[in-house]
Amino acid sequence: HHLSAGAPLLLPELIAAQNISETQPNVCDSPLVSNLPPSSFRSSSQLSSSHAPGFAKLNRREGAGGWSPLTSDRYQWLQVDLGERTKITAVATQGRYGSSDWLTSYLLMFSDTGHNWKQYRQEDSIGSFPGNSNADSVVQYKLQQPTIARLLRLLPLDWNPSGRIGLRLETYGCPYTSDVVSLDGSSSSSLVYRLSPAPKQTSKEVISLKFKTLRNSGTLLHAKGQGGLSLSLELERGKLLLLLRQGGSSPSEARRLASLGSLLDDQHWHHVTVERRNVHLNLTVDKHTERVQIPAEFGHTDIEQLSVGAALSSDSKRTFHGCLENLLYNGLNLIERAKHNNPQVTLTGNVTFSCAESVSVAVTFPGPQSFLQLPGATASSSEGMAIRFQFRTWNKAGLLLTFGLPHKGGGVWLYLSQAGLRLQVHKDGSALSDGQWHSVELTLGQGRLTVAVDKKEGGIAHASPSFPVTVGGPLFFGGCPAEDDGQDCRNPFDIFQGCMRLLTVDDQPVDLILVQQRLLGNYSHLQIDMCGIIDRCSPSHCEHGGRCSQSWTVFHCNCSDSGYSGATCHSSVYEQSCEAYKHNGNTSGHFYIDVDGSGPIRPQLVYCNMTEENTWMVIQHNNTELTRVRPSPGVNQHIVHFDYSSQEEQLSAVTSQSQHCEQELSYQCRKSRLLNTPEGSPFSWWLGGPGSGGLQTYWGGAHPGSQQCACGLQGDCVDPQHYCNCDADRLEWAEDSGLVSHKESLPVRSLVLGDIQRPGSEAAYKVGPLRCHGDKNFWNAAFFDKETSYLHFPTFHGELSADISFLFKTTASSGVFLENLGIKDFIRIELSSSTKVLFSFDVGNGPLEVSVESSVSLNDNRWHRVRAERNVKEASLRLDELPAATQEAPADGHFHLQLNSQLFIGGTASRQKGFRGCIRSLQLNGVTLDLEERARITPGVRPGCPGHCSSYGSLCQNQGRCVERANGFHCDCSLSAYTGVFCHAEVSAIFKSDTSVSYTFKEPYEIIRNSSALPSSIYSDVTLRGENVSLSFRTNQSPALLLYISSYHREYLALLINKHDELEVRYKLDGSREAEVLSSRVRGLSNGQLHTVTIRRLTNSVSVQVTHTHTHTHLHKSILIFISHLFLSSDSDDLDPDLARLAALGFTGCLSVVRFNSISPLKAALLHPDSSPVAITGPLVRSNCGSPASANPYAAENTHHLSDQSGSVGSGQPLVNAIRTDSALIGGVIAVVIFVLLSGLAITARFLYRRKETYRNQEVKGVKQDDSQDFTFNNQTDSQNVSGERRKEYFT
Repeated sequence: HHLSAGAPLLLPELIAAQNISETQPNVCDSPLVSNLPPSSFRSSSQLSSSHAPGFAKLNRREGAGGWSPLTSDRYQWLQVDLGERTKITAVATQGRYGSSDWLTSYLLMFSDTGHNWKQYRQEDSIGSFPGNSNADSVVQYKLQQPTIARLLRLLPLDWNPSGRIGLRLETYGCPYTSDVVSLDGSSSSSLVYRLSPAPKQTSKEVISLKFKTLRNSGTLLHAKGQGGLSLSLELERGKLLLLLRQGGSSPSEARRLASLGSLLDDQHWHHVTVERRNVHLNLTVDKHTERVQIPAEFGHTDIEQLSVGAALSSDSKRTFHGCLENLLYNGLNLIERAKHNNPQVTLTGNVTFSCAESVSVAVTFPGPQSFLQLPGATASSSEGMAIRFQFRTWNKAGLLLTFGLPHKGGGVWLYLSQAGLRLQVHKDGSALSDGQWHSVELTLGQGRLTVAVDKKEGGIAHASPSFPVTVGGPLFFGGCPAEDDGQDCRNPFDIFQGCMRLLTVDDQPVDLILVQQRLLGNYSHLQIDMCGIIDRCSPSHCEHGGRCSQSWTVFHCNCSDSGYSGATCHSSVYEQSCEAYKHNGNTSGHFYIDVDGSGPIRPQLVYCNMTEENTWMVIQHNNTELTRVRPSPGVNQHIVHFDYSSQEEQLSAVTSQSQHCEQELSYQCRKSRLLNTPEGSPFSWWLGGPGSGGLQTYWGGAHPGSQQCACGLQGDCVDPQHYCNCDADRLEWAEDSGLVSHKESLPVRSLVLGDIQRPGSEAAYKVGPLRCHGDKNFWNAAFFDKETSYLHFPTFHGELSADISFLFKTTASSGVFLENLGIKDFIRIELSSSTKVLFSFDVGNGPLEVSVESSVSLNDNRWHRVRAERNVKEASLRLDELPAATQEAPADGHFHLQLNSQLFIGGTASRQKGFRGCIRSLQLNGVTLDLEERARITPGVRPGCPGHCSSYGSLCQNQGRCVERANGFHCDCSLSAYTGVFCHAEVSAIFKSDTSVSYTFKEPYEIIRNSSALPSSIYSDVTLRGENVSLSFRTNQSPALLLYISSYHREYLALLINKHDELEVRYKLDGSREAEVLSSRVRGLSNGQLHTVTIRRLTNSVSVQVTHTHTHTHLHKSILIFISHLFLSSDSDDLDPDLARLAALGFTGCLSVVRFNSISPLKAALLHPDSSPVAITGPLVRSNCGSPASANPYAAENTHHLSDQSGSVGSGQPLVNAIRTDSALIGGVIAVVIFVLLSGLAITARFLYRRKETYRNQEVKGVKQDDSQDFTFNNQTDSQNVSGERRKEYFT
């Protein structure tokens, strides 16, 4: 990303023309190598004296024109000593002059001592640098982060395949000055700075320093404030903790405010800055910053004393052992002051002004072919020997050491397994894959092996094999040679990836520098004199609280219980609104809602009420009941606060993205005034809106700022002189109530009631839950009617993680949905064919593509959902409910997505391959783009996109009809026997022996009188050449009459259970003939189980289906004319004798989903008795008895209680009992809880022949109303009273 070829770059003239005094301090690009003597250069080897490393200077031609090693392999290196620590900003390379020798890629290492090298990595974790393409041109690389070091080492990775390694180089930078102090880790060594007495408090304090250490724990810095308060920076297991203490609290009682950094005990310099502004504090370790809020009492406290290195307790392990550099407090150099014996700075113990470092040569095992071989058996070790070393790794498994046995031909293996240390006898150690250094000691002698971990603190294990164990050959650490075909080294375990150091064999330290020079042992694929461990979890790329774990090469995020999914826990598993859940086919229930998707706001549990035309999101608070105000002595005001189940940012997001929000506000009063008058000071008020809420002096149903109630707005208050009923101040109870729907005033936070203390004053208040409907984001859409049309938005910033989701519908076979370009990087999502969606991007590693192929065409003008995500681990693409396609990212590649152009929607910058169709609900990293607003001002693009029934119409079940709405759809259940949001809920009722329902059809002469149609069509409404009848029933009664339909001419249809417990259908279509009987073969119908019956007749052909059994026959006559009434459960004197006896018994049981052609008589009786031509006598109780799962079908009120099981989170299924259930929500949705949640309602209908006058005007008893308004009566029926003696009816 940052390459520039050619000679070292000079400053542009534009900069040179500026004020020299301003720019000069920032210039740091002087050549550092060209004037060094040959003694400053070293190398692994040289081809000849004329190829020596001292000739490797840029643009020089001395000697052979550069450095070349003896052999060209990856174990070579060139080292430059700059003489002192120097700031290095750039590196340039060139091939060997006049040759075919040049590097094509290389690694850079830096060190202060010539040991413990540190590999330079770019911000994207890439270690390799691009080299040259010929011997003469110069390729310069500007370091993204300047480094400070004395020595530089360049390691060739690849070179010209037609030549060998050849190099000339230059580095650029400037001198670096610093003040250093060294602390030896004893309990007495420290530096203390006491601030001047009573210092002036500053609004900002900054402490900065650099440190390096080999010890993974210790107190780095301690800031003591007034009153015993203190902040300290302490190393713990290689991480830096920011701790707060109060008084003389012990270390265990410290409160952790932040944890930052990792592997800080690597003996490299680390930069720390602490910046405080009152209660806000920024902690920076190297390049990473964490912002924390400290307690207010410390935020306003002056620092009295700063101490460095001293532990708060006598524990010597808590002291700091290492070096500090440039310790600054508000710009004051404390080390420099200590050098000059400033009285405010005190040094104690063994403190020196230089950095004395112990040499510790580590070795890195980076990959599968890595091993280290050392000589094993010697004459002195025949009786026994000890092998000691330290290691650190992230991997839970891997071979540490193996050697062969001299006589048995076997071997000894010391290896890691499940983060434990194991010898041949599998004795476990402690968790050793934590990235920390662990010491191992393997002792052989006197017939047994002993393994000790961490100086016996981590455990000790013994093995006593039956044969002598001595070292029978070389020792192999980490792995085995690939070419070793003998029995010297076998590795049945995983290879080791990690670092080792401090190796001793037979109490003799191993000189790894000799190993590196091939003078001792053997090795392959090692990085010697450095530990190249990387903590891939610091900082963690796991989002939303996902837990990070790692191996040597990759990290993994555990997203369980976070509410998010994906490789980095980026994308929410929940929908963003109740509206979205509804359009997935869900019904009412508790759901988790994530209002901003992958954004920072956490998911929240809400109730989604889908029983009405609008889908309501209901958010509870701690007091939704009507509450009596009880005055307290001496208190003039009653103050109530409402705590909501959702957090502040969740409430704010819900109200802003909803189309409408409301909250009930009610006050019942008796001699208790509410608002007084619009001109006077109100007695009561409330706080509502964001935060703690703003002052509101109006009441529910009125306008903001009006200081009125609903009756004042409508002009119907009990006292015209006042604008609230309660302000009339009467002794009778009155009420002011209404809905607050001004979103800026919601939710209601607090209530202050003022007129409650007078004698005789009584009052009660009610604040309902917050209710919102409509999701503006979900329906935000644009229609692109040309391939050249597009919308453009600001550049998309998704450097490390990006998720894009939207819905589309089109009739075109291809087109680009979205594109954003950078200099090299880009991101694009397109419909590449009629069945394929393609997600492509480039973050610097070359283009990467992820695609999903659909088995059905995507250009079917139906909505299809696309969800794409790209993070540092992988890219994924999901289309509708098809399996996700994923593509892993390179482990050590670039991972910053750098875009700089505009974001194009529906097209591209080149205006090629544009998209024709609709795009809806487009969200990038949880933020919805307002397509409609931009479309209104863009030619060729229209806001909105109608036509949703083609996509969602299948959700309407059981003859429900999909009705288009501007935003979404609605299921019209008026022609269905079912109810509910998707016409999915069965309508069932419990019948007693004296229950009856009658349904009246039009009489012939009424039709004639009210119609101008021709005679041939007069009777079409009630003259039947066929009918479809269906119902479900449960009963223990046999025999029983289920259904009876009769005409004006004594024709009838009867459905019954006969005495043989069989279903029987009787048709009488000719008054002069006997009834024709059709029996099913199904017996045992009165067993209390749910049975479904369907009767279909067309002219004289009849079929009957009972559950899964089918019967078919032919009748003698094919027309049933002039049907008059339909009755449920009644006796009559006019029936045939057999039917009359059955009718006299009545029917006891459950009937569900009764349907006669397009008429649903039971649904009309239960849900709309006042607007339908029905009459009911006896108890008719709505129930869920028609559900196949109903446990007690005959209970008059079979209430479905909230379960103790909360369902699977994120599965799209409603969750119950996950929040308080003793709230007003239960009252508001009791019909849903009782009647709608259980599916499969069954209805048994008995139609008995009887006069309707007997039942007219009788009260409906026990009918429970559902709040669904989906039943509109068909125009073939009429609810007018019709007179005449010939009127006959059907009863159930």
